[in-house]
Amino acid sequence: MSLRQSDRKPVLSRTKGYVTVFLSLSIMIILSLILVLFQGARIGAVKMKTECVADISMNSVLAEYSRALYEQYGLLMVDTSYGGENPSIINTQEHLRFYAQKNLSRTAISRLTNNQTIFSMYCGDVNITGSSFALDNNGAVLNRQIISYMGAEPVEGLLADVQTNAQLIRENALDTTDVEAMAAENQAAIDAIELPKIINEDGEEEEMSLANPADVVNSQRGIGALNLAIKDKSKISTATADISQYASHRQLNRGTGLNDREDISAGERLLLEQYYYEKCSRYGAELDKSLLKYQLEYMIYGQHSDWGNLERMAENLLFWREASNMLYLFSCDQKCSEAELIAEVVTTIFMVPNLADLVKYSILFAWTFAETISDLNILFSGGRVPLFKSDETWRLSLTNMFGFRDFLNGGDLGEGMYYEDYVRARLFMVDLGIKTMRLADIIEMDVRKTAGNAAFKLDHCLDTFCAEIQIRTRYGYDCKIERIYGYEM
Repeated sequence: MSLRQSDRKPVLSRTKGYVTVFLSLSIMIILSLILVLFQGARIGAVKMKTECVADISMNSVLAEYSRALYEQYGLLMVDTSYGGENPSIINTQEHLRFYAQKNLSRTAISRLTNNQTIFSMYCGDVNITGSSFALDNNGAVLNRQIISYMGAEPVEGLLADVQTNAQLIRENALDTTDVEAMAAENQAAIDAIELPKIINEDGEEEEMSLANPADVVNSQRGIGALNLAIKDKSKISTATADISQYASHRQLNRGTGLNDREDISAGERLLLEQYYYEKCSRYGAELDKSLLKYQLEYMIYGQHSDWGNLERMAENLLFWREASNMLYLFSCDQKCSEAELIAEVVTTIFMVPNLADLVKYSILFAWTFAETISDLNILFSGGRVPLFKSDETWRLSLTNMFGFRDFLNGGDLGEGMYYEDYVRARLFMVDLGIKTMRLADIIEMDVRKTAGNAAFKLDHCLDTFCAEIQIRTRYGYDCKIERIYGYEM
Protein backbone atom coordinates (compact mmCIF):
# COMPACT_ATOMS: atom_id res chain seq x y z
CA MET A 1 0.00 0.00 0.00
CA SER A 2 2.73 2.42 0.86
CA LEU A 3 4.53 1.44 -2.30
CA ARG A 4 1.57 2.51 -4.47
CA GLN A 5 1.28 5.84 -2.70
CA SER A 6 4.92 6.63 -3.26
CA ASP A 7 4.49 5.74 -6.91
CA ARG A 8 1.66 8.27 -7.30
CA LYS A 9 3.48 11.36 -5.95
CA PRO A 10 5.77 11.92 -8.92
CA VAL A 11 2.82 11.68 -11.30
CA LEU A 12 0.91 14.46 -9.50
CA SER A 13 3.96 16.74 -9.51
CA ARG A 14 4.52 16.40 -13.24
CA THR A 15 0.84 17.34 -13.98
CA LYS A 16 1.07 20.62 -12.06
CA GLY A 17 4.18 21.65 -13.97
CA TYR A 18 2.48 21.23 -17.32
CA VAL A 19 -0.40 23.52 -16.30
CA THR A 20 1.95 26.27 -15.12
CA VAL A 21 3.88 26.32 -18.37
CA PHE A 22 0.67 26.29 -20.41
CA LEU A 23 -0.82 29.16 -18.45
CA SER A 24 2.38 31.15 -18.75
CA LEU A 25 2.50 30.71 -22.49
CA SER A 26 -1.22 31.50 -22.80
CA ILE A 27 -0.91 34.65 -20.72
CA MET A 28 2.00 35.86 -22.84
CA ILE A 29 0.02 35.33 -26.01
CA ILE A 30 -3.06 37.03 -24.55
CA LEU A 31 -1.01 39.96 -23.26
CA SER A 32 0.67 40.30 -26.65
CA LEU A 33 -2.71 40.29 -28.32
CA ILE A 34 -4.03 42.87 -25.87
CA LEU A 35 -1.00 45.09 -26.42
CA VAL A 36 -1.34 44.78 -30.20
CA LEU A 37 -5.02 45.64 -29.97
CA PHE A 38 -4.22 48.52 -27.63
CA GLN A 39 -1.55 49.86 -29.99
CA GLY A 40 -3.91 49.47 -32.94
CA ALA A 41 -6.62 51.30 -31.01
CA ARG A 42 -4.14 54.05 -30.13
CA ILE A 43 -3.04 54.42 -33.75
CA GLY A 44 -6.64 54.50 -34.90
CA ALA A 45 -7.50 57.04 -32.24
CA VAL A 46 -4.51 59.19 -33.23
CA LYS A 47 -5.63 59.13 -36.86
CA MET A 48 -9.19 60.00 -35.88
CA LYS A 49 -8.09 62.82 -33.60
CA THR A 50 -5.72 64.10 -36.26
CA GLU A 51 -8.64 64.39 -38.67
CA CYS A 52 -10.72 66.14 -36.02
CA VAL A 53 -7.88 68.55 -35.22
CA ALA A 54 -7.35 69.30 -38.91
CA ASP A 55 -11.07 69.91 -39.41
CA ILE A 56 -11.37 72.18 -36.37
CA SER A 57 -8.14 74.07 -37.07
CA MET A 58 -8.81 74.73 -40.75
CA ASN A 59 -12.38 75.79 -40.04
CA SER A 60 -11.04 78.09 -37.33
CA VAL A 61 -8.80 79.74 -39.91
CA LEU A 62 -11.79 80.28 -42.20
CA ALA A 63 -13.75 81.70 -39.28
CA GLU A 64 -11.30 84.60 -39.18
CA TYR A 65 -12.82 86.14 -42.32
CA SER A 66 -12.67 89.90 -42.78
CA ARG A 67 -15.69 91.32 -40.97
CA ALA A 68 -15.60 94.61 -42.89
CA LEU A 69 -15.53 92.79 -46.23
CA TYR A 70 -18.45 90.61 -45.20
CA GLU A 71 -20.56 93.39 -43.72
CA GLN A 72 -20.19 95.70 -46.72
CA TYR A 73 -20.05 93.26 -49.61
CA GLY A 74 -21.26 89.88 -48.28
CA LEU A 75 -17.97 88.17 -49.19
CA LEU A 76 -16.25 85.55 -47.01
CA MET A 77 -12.46 85.78 -47.27
CA VAL A 78 -9.54 85.75 -44.85
CA ASP A 79 -7.44 88.91 -44.91
CA THR A 80 -3.94 87.44 -44.56
CA SER A 81 -2.67 90.71 -43.08
CA TYR A 82 -5.02 90.27 -40.09
CA GLY A 83 -5.28 94.04 -39.72
CA GLY A 84 -1.53 94.59 -40.16
CA GLU A 85 0.51 96.07 -42.96
CA ASN A 86 2.24 92.91 -44.20
CA PRO A 87 -0.22 90.44 -45.70
CA SER A 88 1.24 86.96 -46.25
CA ILE A 89 0.11 83.35 -46.42
CA ILE A 90 2.77 82.70 -43.74
CA ASN A 91 0.57 84.61 -41.28
CA THR A 92 -2.29 82.26 -42.01
CA GLN A 93 0.03 79.27 -41.70
CA GLU A 94 1.02 80.39 -38.19
CA HIS A 95 -2.61 80.83 -37.25
CA LEU A 96 -3.29 77.29 -38.45
CA ARG A 97 -0.35 75.96 -36.42
CA PHE A 98 -1.67 77.76 -33.33
CA TYR A 99 -5.14 76.25 -33.68
CA ALA A 100 -3.74 72.75 -34.29
CA GLN A 101 -1.50 72.91 -31.22
CA LYS A 102 -4.26 74.40 -29.11
CA ASN A 103 -6.55 71.48 -29.93
CA LEU A 104 -3.81 69.02 -28.89
CA SER A 105 -2.81 70.73 -25.65
CA ARG A 106 -3.71 69.26 -22.28
CA THR A 107 -5.99 71.10 -19.89
CA ALA A 108 -4.54 73.21 -17.08
CA ILE A 109 -5.47 70.57 -14.47
CA SER A 110 -3.81 67.83 -16.50
CA ARG A 111 -0.60 69.82 -16.75
CA LEU A 112 -0.59 70.56 -13.02
CA THR A 113 -1.15 66.91 -12.07
CA ASN A 114 1.06 65.65 -14.93
CA ASN A 115 -1.70 63.35 -16.09
CA GLN A 116 -0.89 61.54 -19.31
CA THR A 117 -3.20 60.18 -22.00
CA ILE A 118 -2.87 57.28 -24.36
CA PHE A 119 -2.28 59.82 -27.17
CA SER A 120 0.52 62.15 -25.99
CA MET A 121 0.07 64.03 -29.29
CA TYR A 122 1.66 67.30 -30.25
CA CYS A 123 1.80 69.39 -33.41
CA GLY A 124 4.73 68.95 -35.78
CA ASP A 125 5.16 70.67 -39.11
CA VAL A 126 2.26 72.71 -40.57
CA ASN A 127 2.45 73.90 -44.16
CA ILE A 128 -0.05 75.57 -46.48
CA THR A 129 0.79 73.93 -49.80
CA GLY A 130 -1.90 75.51 -51.98
CA SER A 131 -4.00 78.65 -51.97
CA SER A 132 -6.59 80.60 -53.91
CA PHE A 133 -6.97 84.36 -53.51
CA ALA A 134 -9.77 86.73 -54.47
CA LEU A 135 -8.24 88.07 -57.68
CA ASP A 136 -6.72 84.85 -58.99
CA ASN A 137 -7.45 84.00 -62.61
CA ASN A 138 -8.49 87.56 -63.50
CA GLY A 139 -10.84 87.84 -60.55
CA ALA A 140 -12.59 84.52 -61.17
CA VAL A 141 -12.53 83.70 -57.45
CA LEU A 142 -14.16 87.04 -56.57
CA ASN A 143 -16.84 86.51 -59.22
CA ARG A 144 -17.52 82.98 -57.97
CA GLN A 145 -18.15 84.24 -54.45
CA ILE A 146 -20.43 87.01 -55.76
CA ILE A 147 -22.43 84.51 -57.80
CA SER A 148 -22.76 82.29 -54.72
CA TYR A 149 -23.87 85.28 -52.63
CA MET A 150 -26.46 86.23 -55.24
CA GLY A 151 -27.64 82.65 -55.67
CA ALA A 152 -30.98 83.35 -54.01
CA GLU A 153 -31.86 86.05 -56.54
CA PRO A 154 -34.33 85.02 -59.28
CA VAL A 155 -32.54 85.00 -62.62
CA GLU A 156 -35.67 85.03 -64.74
CA GLY A 157 -36.27 88.56 -65.96
CA LEU A 158 -33.63 89.90 -63.59
CA LEU A 159 -32.04 92.31 -66.03
CA ALA A 160 -34.24 91.91 -69.06
CA ASP A 161 -34.67 95.67 -69.42
CA VAL A 162 -30.94 96.30 -69.16
CA GLN A 163 -30.19 93.72 -71.82
CA THR A 164 -32.93 95.07 -74.06
CA ASN A 165 -31.75 98.66 -73.70
CA ALA A 166 -28.15 97.73 -74.43
CA GLN A 167 -29.26 95.76 -77.46
CA LEU A 168 -31.37 98.65 -78.77
CA ILE A 169 -28.46 101.03 -78.36
CA ARG A 170 -26.23 98.77 -80.42
CA GLU A 171 -28.82 97.88 -83.05
CA ASN A 172 -29.67 101.53 -83.68
CA ALA A 173 -25.98 102.53 -83.72
CA LEU A 174 -26.44 105.04 -80.91
CA ASP A 175 -22.98 104.16 -79.61
CA THR A 176 -21.31 104.68 -82.99
CA THR A 177 -23.21 107.61 -84.55
CA ASP A 178 -21.12 110.71 -83.86
CA VAL A 179 -23.56 113.60 -84.27
CA GLU A 180 -21.02 116.13 -83.02
CA ALA A 181 -18.64 115.13 -85.81
CA MET A 182 -21.44 115.36 -88.36
CA ALA A 183 -22.38 118.84 -87.12
CA ALA A 184 -18.73 119.94 -87.25
CA GLU A 185 -18.42 118.65 -90.81
CA ASN A 186 -21.57 120.52 -91.82
CA GLN A 187 -20.23 123.72 -90.23
CA ALA A 188 -16.91 123.29 -92.03
CA ALA A 189 -18.80 123.10 -95.32
CA ILE A 190 -20.57 126.38 -94.47
CA ASP A 191 -17.31 128.06 -93.54
CA ALA A 192 -15.69 126.90 -96.77
CA ILE A 193 -18.12 128.86 -98.94
CA GLU A 194 -17.07 132.44 -99.61
CA LEU A 195 -19.73 134.98 -98.70
CA PRO A 196 -20.39 138.24 -100.59
CA LYS A 197 -18.12 141.21 -99.80
CA ILE A 198 -19.38 144.45 -98.26
CA ILE A 199 -17.81 147.85 -97.62
CA ASN A 200 -17.51 148.62 -93.90
CA GLU A 201 -17.62 152.03 -92.18
CA ASP A 202 -13.93 152.55 -92.80
CA GLY A 203 -14.44 152.06 -96.50
CA GLU A 204 -12.68 148.74 -96.46
CA GLU A 205 -13.94 145.60 -98.13
CA GLU A 206 -14.72 142.68 -95.83
CA GLU A 207 -16.58 139.41 -96.03
CA MET A 208 -20.18 139.51 -94.87
CA SER A 209 -21.03 137.50 -91.75
CA LEU A 210 -23.80 134.92 -92.08
CA ALA A 211 -26.30 135.37 -89.25
CA ASN A 212 -26.89 131.63 -88.81
CA PRO A 213 -29.50 131.14 -86.03
CA ALA A 214 -27.75 127.89 -85.05
CA ASP A 215 -24.68 129.85 -83.96
CA VAL A 216 -26.48 130.88 -80.76
CA VAL A 217 -26.60 127.24 -79.70
CA ASN A 218 -23.30 126.17 -81.27
CA SER A 219 -21.41 128.81 -79.29
CA GLN A 220 -22.27 126.93 -76.09
CA ARG A 221 -21.07 123.49 -77.12
CA GLY A 222 -17.64 124.14 -75.63
CA ILE A 223 -19.08 124.63 -72.14
CA GLY A 224 -19.41 120.88 -71.76
CA ALA A 225 -22.33 118.52 -71.30
CA LEU A 226 -22.05 118.25 -67.51
CA ASN A 227 -21.72 122.00 -66.96
CA LEU A 228 -24.76 122.64 -69.13
CA ALA A 229 -26.93 119.82 -67.76
CA ILE A 230 -26.49 120.48 -64.02
CA LYS A 231 -27.09 124.04 -62.91
CA ASP A 232 -26.12 123.60 -59.25
CA LYS A 233 -22.54 122.29 -59.38
CA SER A 234 -22.37 122.11 -55.57
CA LYS A 235 -24.36 118.87 -55.77
CA ILE A 236 -21.51 117.15 -57.59
CA SER A 237 -19.08 115.21 -55.41
CA THR A 238 -15.48 116.42 -55.38
CA ALA A 239 -14.06 113.17 -53.98
CA THR A 240 -10.83 111.85 -55.50
CA ALA A 241 -8.72 108.71 -55.07
CA ASP A 242 -5.13 107.77 -55.81
CA ILE A 243 -6.06 104.82 -58.00
CA SER A 244 -2.40 103.80 -58.41
CA GLN A 245 -2.68 102.33 -54.91
CA TYR A 246 -5.48 99.93 -55.78
CA ALA A 247 -5.80 96.50 -57.32
CA SER A 248 -6.29 97.45 -60.97
CA HIS A 249 -3.03 99.45 -61.02
CA ARG A 250 -0.56 97.30 -59.08
CA GLN A 251 1.20 93.95 -59.35
CA LEU A 252 -1.18 91.41 -57.83
CA ASN A 253 -0.54 88.61 -55.39
CA ARG A 254 -1.38 85.19 -56.83
CA GLY A 255 -2.22 81.83 -55.31
CA THR A 256 -1.33 78.38 -56.61
CA GLY A 257 -4.71 77.81 -58.23
CA LEU A 258 -7.48 76.16 -56.19
CA ASN A 259 -11.17 76.37 -57.02
CA ASP A 260 -10.70 79.34 -59.37
CA ARG A 261 -12.99 78.46 -62.27
CA GLU A 262 -13.42 81.10 -64.93
CA ASP A 263 -16.44 80.20 -67.10
CA ILE A 264 -19.48 82.36 -66.37
CA SER A 265 -22.85 81.61 -67.91
CA ALA A 266 -25.31 84.18 -69.19
CA GLY A 267 -27.46 83.73 -66.10
CA GLU A 268 -24.47 84.23 -63.80
CA ARG A 269 -23.52 87.36 -65.73
CA LEU A 270 -26.93 88.76 -64.81
CA LEU A 271 -26.30 87.99 -61.15
CA LEU A 272 -23.02 89.91 -61.29
CA GLU A 273 -24.74 92.91 -62.87
CA GLN A 274 -27.40 92.89 -60.17
CA TYR A 275 -24.72 92.68 -57.48
CA TYR A 276 -23.00 95.79 -58.87
CA TYR A 277 -26.29 97.67 -58.74
CA GLU A 278 -27.10 96.56 -55.18
CA LYS A 279 -23.68 97.16 -53.62
CA CYS A 280 -22.31 100.19 -55.46
CA SER A 281 -23.33 103.84 -55.33
CA ARG A 282 -24.02 106.17 -58.26
CA TYR A 283 -24.98 109.77 -58.90
CA GLY A 284 -28.24 110.43 -57.07
CA ALA A 285 -27.79 107.37 -54.82
CA GLU A 286 -24.55 108.03 -52.96
CA LEU A 287 -23.43 105.91 -49.98
CA ASP A 288 -21.70 107.18 -46.84
CA LYS A 289 -19.40 104.15 -46.75
CA SER A 290 -17.84 104.88 -50.13
CA LEU A 291 -14.70 106.88 -50.87
CA LEU A 292 -15.72 107.66 -54.45
CA LYS A 293 -19.43 108.44 -54.41
CA TYR A 294 -20.12 107.50 -58.03
CA GLN A 295 -18.94 103.91 -57.97
CA LEU A 296 -20.91 102.57 -60.93
CA GLU A 297 -19.58 105.43 -63.01
CA TYR A 298 -16.07 104.54 -61.82
CA MET A 299 -16.57 100.94 -62.94
CA ILE A 300 -17.40 102.25 -66.41
CA TYR A 301 -14.71 104.91 -66.86
CA GLY A 302 -12.07 104.34 -64.18
CA GLN A 303 -11.26 108.04 -63.61
CA HIS A 304 -9.62 109.09 -60.33
CA SER A 305 -12.35 111.59 -59.37
CA ASP A 306 -16.12 111.66 -59.07
CA TRP A 307 -16.23 114.74 -61.27
CA GLY A 308 -14.19 113.02 -63.96
CA ASN A 309 -16.38 109.91 -63.98
CA LEU A 310 -19.62 111.90 -63.98
CA GLU A 311 -18.33 114.14 -66.75
CA ARG A 312 -17.52 111.09 -68.88
CA MET A 313 -20.99 109.71 -68.20
CA ALA A 314 -22.55 113.02 -69.23
CA GLU A 315 -20.55 112.96 -72.45
CA ASN A 316 -21.67 109.39 -73.09
CA LEU A 317 -25.30 110.37 -72.51
CA LEU A 318 -24.82 113.32 -74.86
CA PHE A 319 -23.48 110.96 -77.53
CA TRP A 320 -26.40 108.50 -77.19
CA ARG A 321 -29.13 111.09 -76.81
CA GLU A 322 -27.90 113.18 -79.75
CA ALA A 323 -27.91 110.11 -81.99
CA SER A 324 -31.39 109.16 -80.82
CA ASN A 325 -32.78 112.69 -81.07
CA MET A 326 -31.30 113.11 -84.54
CA LEU A 327 -33.07 109.94 -85.70
CA TYR A 328 -36.39 111.42 -84.65
CA LEU A 329 -35.81 115.02 -85.69
CA PHE A 330 -34.49 114.28 -89.16
CA SER A 331 -37.46 112.01 -89.79
CA CYS A 332 -40.07 114.53 -88.60
CA ASP A 333 -41.31 116.36 -91.70
CA GLN A 334 -42.94 119.16 -89.75
CA LYS A 335 -39.84 120.10 -87.76
CA CYS A 336 -37.60 119.75 -90.79
CA SER A 337 -39.91 122.12 -92.67
CA GLU A 338 -39.63 124.70 -89.88
CA ALA A 339 -35.83 124.53 -90.01
CA GLU A 340 -35.90 124.72 -93.82
CA LEU A 341 -38.09 127.81 -93.77
CA ILE A 342 -35.76 129.70 -91.46
CA ALA A 343 -32.74 128.61 -93.50
CA GLU A 344 -34.31 129.89 -96.72
CA VAL A 345 -35.14 133.23 -95.14
CA VAL A 346 -31.63 133.72 -93.77
CA THR A 347 -29.83 132.69 -96.94
CA THR A 348 -32.13 134.82 -99.07
CA ILE A 349 -31.52 137.89 -96.97
CA PHE A 350 -27.78 137.40 -97.20
CA MET A 351 -27.97 136.47 -100.87
CA VAL A 352 -26.42 133.01 -100.48
CA PRO A 353 -29.25 130.66 -101.54
CA ASN A 354 -26.72 127.90 -102.21
CA LEU A 355 -26.23 127.64 -98.42
CA ALA A 356 -29.89 126.89 -97.71
CA ASP A 357 -29.47 123.13 -97.21
CA LEU A 358 -26.33 123.50 -95.11
CA VAL A 359 -27.94 126.13 -92.88
CA LYS A 360 -31.03 123.93 -92.58
CA TYR A 361 -28.96 121.03 -91.28
CA SER A 362 -26.98 123.35 -89.08
CA ILE A 363 -30.25 124.41 -87.42
CA LEU A 364 -31.34 120.77 -87.09
CA PHE A 365 -28.02 119.80 -85.48
CA ALA A 366 -28.30 122.74 -83.07
CA TRP A 367 -31.89 121.77 -82.26
CA THR A 368 -30.73 118.21 -81.60
CA PHE A 369 -28.01 119.45 -79.25
CA ALA A 370 -30.36 121.73 -77.33
CA GLU A 371 -32.94 118.95 -76.90
CA THR A 372 -30.19 116.60 -75.77
CA ILE A 373 -28.97 118.99 -73.07
CA SER A 374 -32.59 119.24 -71.92
CA ASP A 375 -32.70 115.43 -71.75
CA LEU A 376 -29.53 115.33 -69.65
CA ASN A 377 -30.93 117.95 -67.31
CA ILE A 378 -34.03 115.82 -66.79
CA LEU A 379 -31.99 112.67 -66.18
CA PHE A 380 -29.63 114.29 -63.67
CA SER A 381 -32.68 115.73 -61.90
CA GLY A 382 -34.17 112.26 -61.42
CA GLY A 383 -36.66 112.27 -64.31
CA ARG A 384 -37.29 109.88 -67.19
CA VAL A 385 -36.30 110.22 -70.83
CA PRO A 386 -37.31 107.57 -73.39
CA LEU A 387 -34.55 105.97 -75.43
CA PHE A 388 -36.34 107.08 -78.60
CA LYS A 389 -38.37 110.28 -78.88
CA SER A 390 -41.83 110.86 -80.38
CA ASP A 391 -43.99 113.89 -81.06
CA GLU A 392 -45.35 113.60 -77.52
CA THR A 393 -41.98 113.36 -75.78
CA TRP A 394 -40.06 115.98 -77.79
CA ARG A 395 -39.64 118.93 -75.47
CA LEU A 396 -38.18 122.04 -77.15
CA SER A 397 -39.84 123.94 -79.95
CA LEU A 398 -37.64 125.62 -82.55
CA THR A 399 -38.22 128.97 -80.90
CA ASN A 400 -37.30 127.58 -77.45
CA MET A 401 -34.18 126.02 -78.91
CA PHE A 402 -32.44 129.39 -79.15
CA GLY A 403 -32.77 129.97 -75.39
CA PHE A 404 -32.65 126.32 -74.36
CA ARG A 405 -30.74 127.01 -71.11
CA ASP A 406 -33.77 128.86 -69.75
CA PHE A 407 -35.77 125.64 -69.98
CA LEU A 408 -33.36 123.47 -67.97
CA ASN A 409 -35.60 122.99 -64.97
CA GLY A 410 -35.71 119.22 -64.62
CA GLY A 411 -39.07 117.52 -64.94
CA ASP A 412 -40.14 114.17 -66.33
CA LEU A 413 -41.25 113.17 -69.81
CA GLY A 414 -43.74 110.68 -68.38
CA GLU A 415 -42.10 107.56 -69.79
CA GLY A 416 -38.74 106.05 -70.55
CA MET A 417 -35.53 105.41 -68.65
CA TYR A 418 -34.10 106.98 -65.51
CA TYR A 419 -30.47 108.00 -65.19
CA GLU A 420 -29.67 104.74 -63.42
CA ASP A 421 -31.13 102.77 -66.35
CA TYR A 422 -28.77 104.49 -68.77
CA VAL A 423 -25.87 103.84 -66.38
CA ARG A 424 -26.74 100.16 -66.08
CA ALA A 425 -27.02 99.80 -69.85
CA ARG A 426 -23.60 101.40 -70.25
CA LEU A 427 -22.10 99.25 -67.49
CA PHE A 428 -23.52 96.12 -69.12
CA MET A 429 -21.52 96.96 -72.24
CA VAL A 430 -18.18 97.13 -70.37
CA ASP A 431 -15.85 94.12 -70.56
CA LEU A 432 -16.28 91.80 -67.56
CA GLY A 433 -12.56 91.73 -66.77
CA ILE A 434 -12.42 95.52 -66.54
CA LYS A 435 -15.49 95.65 -64.31
CA THR A 436 -14.08 92.96 -62.02
CA MET A 437 -10.82 94.80 -61.41
CA ARG A 438 -12.52 98.16 -60.89
CA LEU A 439 -14.93 96.53 -58.46
CA ALA A 440 -11.84 95.29 -56.60
CA ASP A 441 -10.65 98.92 -56.42
CA ILE A 442 -13.99 100.01 -55.00
CA ILE A 443 -13.97 97.23 -52.39
CA GLU A 444 -10.46 98.18 -51.28
CA MET A 445 -11.38 101.87 -51.10
CA ASP A 446 -14.35 101.18 -48.85
CA VAL A 447 -12.77 98.55 -46.58
CA ARG A 448 -9.71 100.73 -46.00
CA LYS A 449 -12.02 103.37 -44.52
CA THR A 450 -12.95 100.99 -41.67
CA ALA A 451 -10.99 100.72 -38.43
CA GLY A 452 -7.93 98.48 -38.55
CA ASN A 453 -7.97 97.97 -42.33
CA ALA A 454 -5.88 100.85 -43.63
CA ALA A 455 -3.63 98.50 -45.64
CA PHE A 456 -6.35 96.11 -46.87
CA LYS A 457 -5.59 94.42 -50.21
CA LEU A 458 -8.17 92.22 -51.86
CA ASP A 459 -5.57 90.16 -53.74
CA HIS A 460 -4.26 88.97 -50.35
CA CYS A 461 -7.70 87.74 -49.25
CA LEU A 462 -7.76 83.94 -48.98
CA ASP A 463 -10.71 81.96 -50.30
CA THR A 464 -9.47 78.33 -50.41
CA PHE A 465 -6.32 76.68 -49.08
CA CYS A 466 -4.65 73.28 -48.95
CA ALA A 467 -2.79 72.44 -45.74
CA GLU A 468 -0.50 69.60 -44.67
CA ILE A 469 -0.52 69.00 -40.91
CA GLN A 470 1.89 66.59 -39.19
CA ILE A 471 0.92 65.23 -35.77
CA ARG A 472 3.52 63.49 -33.63
CA THR A 473 3.27 61.34 -30.50
CA ARG A 474 5.67 60.52 -27.70
CA TYR A 475 5.26 56.84 -28.48
CA GLY A 476 7.11 57.01 -31.78
CA TYR A 477 4.08 57.14 -34.05
CA ASP A 478 3.49 60.09 -36.41
CA CYS A 479 0.47 60.97 -38.55
CA LYS A 480 0.31 63.37 -41.53
CA ILE A 481 -2.88 64.67 -43.08
CA GLU A 482 -3.57 66.93 -46.08
CA ARG A 483 -6.89 68.66 -46.61
CA ILE A 484 -8.38 71.39 -48.86
CA TYR A 485 -10.80 73.78 -47.20
CA GLY A 486 -12.61 76.82 -48.54
CA TYR A 487 -15.83 78.74 -48.30
CA GLU A 488 -17.38 77.08 -51.36
CA MET A 489 -15.99 73.56 -51.07
